[in-house]
Amino acid sequence: MTETLPNARDELIAAARDAAGRAYAPYSGFHVGAALLLKNGDVVTGANVENASYGLTLCAETAAVAKIANEGWIGELAEVAIVGGRPDGDALLGSDPVNPCGRCRQILNEAAERSKTDILVHCASGDGTMVKTYKLSELLPAAFGPKDLGLIPD
Repeated sequence: MTETLPNARDELIAAARDAAGRAYAPYSGFHVGAALLLKNGDVVTGANVENASYGLTLCAETAAVAKIANEGWIGELAEVAIVGGRPDGDALLGSDPVNPCGRCRQILNEAAERSKTDILVHCASGDGTMVKTYKLSELLPAAFGPKDLGLIPD
């Protein structure tokens, strides 16, 4: 897989940053946004949604993948950008890139396997100073997914 053009990557990160601004995070105060690039060029976003019953909280990546699954686009995922930080007005604070949690890596893997793509995952800092890009297989080696159930041919 080839690296995304910097402008396309930056636009995807900007969409994730915008989504983080819509997060509902009254308990942690940590806003996360995710932007999924589909094979047709469309971008679908999600933000974290916390809940007083903490186990029911939805991560940004999970919210975004649920949107594409609901629309029938689960097999169209091409790339992901994730941005997170503490809100400060319209800005996000934080200089370390935010990586997807283990649950989100597994959720992303489901869509990636359906898309038959080792997707790129762009992890960005809240303040926009740092971006690290990985293939999903680097973040979740030896992943279990639909292929292991014989649902996707090799």
